[in-house]
Amino acid sequence: MCDTLTILGLESSCDDTAAAIVRVRPGAPAQILAQTVMGQGQLHAAFGGVVPEIAARAHAEKLDLCVAEVLRASGLTLRDMDAVAVTAGPGLIGGVMSGVMCAKGLAAGAGLPLIGVNHLAGHALTPRLTDGAPYPYLMLLVSGGHCQFLRVDGARQFTRLGGTIDDAPGEAFDKTARLLGLTQPGGPAVEAEAVSGDAARYAFPRPLLDRPGCDMSFSGLKTALLRTRDAVIAKKDGLTRQDRADMCAGFQAAVRDVLAEKTRRALAAHSDLRLLAVAGGVAANQTIRAALMQVAIEAGAEFLAPPLALCTDNAAMIAYAGAELFALGQRDDMTLAARPRWPLDMGSPAMLGSGRKGAKA
Repeated sequence: MCDTLTILGLESSCDDTAAAIVRVRPGAPAQILAQTVMGQGQLHAAFGGVVPEIAARAHAEKLDLCVAEVLRASGLTLRDMDAVAVTAGPGLIGGVMSGVMCAKGLAAGAGLPLIGVNHLAGHALTPRLTDGAPYPYLMLLVSGGHCQFLRVDGARQFTRLGGTIDDAPGEAFDKTARLLGLTQPGGPAVEAEAVSGDAARYAFPRPLLDRPGCDMSFSGLKTALLRTRDAVIAKKDGLTRQDRADMCAGFQAAVRDVLAEKTRRALAAHSDLRLLAVAGGVAANQTIRAALMQVAIEAGAEFLAPPLALCTDNAAMIAYAGAELFALGQRDDMTLAARPRWPLDMGSPAMLGSGRKGAKA
């Protein structure tokens, strides 16, 4: 980048409404001048998961508040921005539309360029935001809705090396939490419960480890936990706290082992990649993070994981990705559309099927 850029970013792809202001200077680390995230946990708690219609309405109500908050916290105005970057997909379409429409209004009203950002690219470029990571690197993007290995060669250059053929790990964590009567989001709840559990008590499968390559599967693991739970309940007429903790520990260990082994294979197959980075909500899991770090050490590669606050959905990553795209000359206009599906690697076949709206991410 040859000029200093100050970018306002908006994120509303799922159930977190977020805004951030990021400044990028040539030859200097990127600065997060202000950021805020307004969660919707209480709105969805009674439903056991995110309700798209409720999420979309909450985004529409909170986006302007988030923007006002980061402008106030940074001491800047819209006139100080070089562009407005917004998640344009993939995600829950109502939420994505809320963000895109808000960004269009801000850009039009302030006379600013508009930049549509792929939400997955925001996660994939987070190591450059936090640590100035050089290209190329291996990214394991592991979250509630996505799980894939990406070779990252540039802000628009992503090659998928493998991914889940069914559930994402975060989705499996959420379903496991619901099956065991834990709170949502499921990832932190299962991780906390697993601390006091015995991971070896129940024999859960490690799907697809008997097959070559970097593809993964987590749906069968969730089903195995369901059957284990039902068998224990039938035998004992209920679950004890220790039963639940042991199931959580065993499930978490199975996910850890699959991710670690597939990461080992990805690094071995692409020996020119000397940096392993991880991003997404599941990257906040300390057991999984430690296992991935060990894999990197064994492969002689550097390991990078974002601060916990930047693992989950946030607008700082969208603002930074917008800065890189802006520097490459991207400018969108009022025809920018919200996209529920938007793969990063458009040249690879869809892993999860496709439909009239295109391939899933």
